[in-house]
Amino acid sequence: MKIAVLPGDGIGPEIVAEALKVLQVFRQEGVGLELEMADVGGIAVERHGDPLPAATLALCQASDAVLFGSIGGPKYDTLARHLRPERGLLRLRKKLDLFANLRPAQVFPELVNASTLKPEVVSGLDLMIVRELTGDIYFGEPRGVVHNAQGERVGTNTMIYSDTEIRRVAHWGFQAAQKRRKQLCSVDKMNVLECTQLWRDVVTELAPEYPDVQLTHMLVDNAAMQLVRNPRQFDVIVTGNLFGDILSDEASMLTGSIGMLPSASLNASGLGLYEPIHGSAPDIAGQGIANPLAQILSTAMMFRYSLQRADLADRVEHAVRQVLQSGLRTADLAQPGQGAVSTSQMGDAVAAAVRQQA
Repeated sequence: MKIAVLPGDGIGPEIVAEALKVLQVFRQEGVGLELEMADVGGIAVERHGDPLPAATLALCQASDAVLFGSIGGPKYDTLARHLRPERGLLRLRKKLDLFANLRPAQVFPELVNASTLKPEVVSGLDLMIVRELTGDIYFGEPRGVVHNAQGERVGTNTMIYSDTEIRRVAHWGFQAAQKRRKQLCSVDKMNVLECTQLWRDVVTELAPEYPDVQLTHMLVDNAAMQLVRNPRQFDVIVTGNLFGDILSDEASMLTGSIGMLPSASLNASGLGLYEPIHGSAPDIAGQGIANPLAQILSTAMMFRYSLQRADLADRVEHAVRQVLQSGLRTADLAQPGQGAVSTSQMGDAVAAAVRQQA
C-alpha cells in the first residue's frame, strides 16, 4: 500500500510526524506500507516555485492514499494568488477529482466538558458532514476582480453545480446514512439561490433509491443555528462546497477542539486525501503544543476508506480513546489546572496504545 505523505506548513510537519509513529507500529508488524514524502503548499513554493509541484502531483496520482498535514500562513499572503499555498490544495483536489469530503464530528465522553456548549447539548454527539469538494463557488467561472465602466473594482465568483456533480455526492450522503442511523439532511439555500434549488431537486429525485433513509431538507442559515441549538438531531448532512466548509468548522467546536476532527476526501475509485480540518496554526508552530489527534484519526480514516483495512482503523480509534481515558490532554483540551502533554508525548502515547493491541 503506497502512501504519499505531504506534511506541508506550520504545524503540519509536527502532527504528521506523530501519525507516522502509528504507521511505523504497523510496519513493524509486517503491514506492507510504502511511504514517500513530498512538498506541498508554502514550503513547495519556497523550494520549487509552485504550491503543487509536478513531482508531488505525480506521486499522489501513483499512490493508494495521500496523508496530508496543513498548508499556508501569513508569510505567504502577499504571494500572487496562483502561488498561494491554498491554490495548491485546490488544484490537488481537482486533479485527483476528490469530490466527496467526509467530516465526522464526534464528542468523546472524556471531552464533554471541553466543549463550549453545555454537556447536555453535546453529550453523545456523532454526526457526519458529507461536503461536495470540487465544484461550487470555489471553482466556478467567471471569477476574479475587474474594473467596471465607472472604474470601480468589482469582484466576481460564480456558484455553479451540474446535475452530475450533485448526484454523485448525494449518493455518498445516502450511502453514509445507510451505514449509520439512516437519516440524511440535505442543506441548501434554495429560497434565494437557483443553483441550490437544483441541489434540492436532484437530492429529492434520488431519495426513492434509498427507501430506508429518511431525507429532510434545511436552509443553511437554519442549519448553522440548529448545530448549536440541537446538534444531536443530525446524523448525516450532505451539502455543497461553501456551506460544507463553514458548517464543518462550526461542528468541530462542538467536540471541544478543532484539533480533534479528521477528514477524508475521496474520488470515485477510492483514492483519498486524509487531513485534519484545522489549518496550519503558524502561531503555535514549532512549540510542540499542537494536538496531533485529528491527524492520527485521519490516518484511521485512510485505513478504513482507501486501504480497506478497517481492522487497523479500529485499532487507531480505540487507541485514541484509551489515551483520552487515561487523562492525557494537549493544551487545546486541557482544563484549567490540568497539565498538558506535548505533541510528541501525545503521539508516543497513541502509538504505544496501538502497539498494545497487537
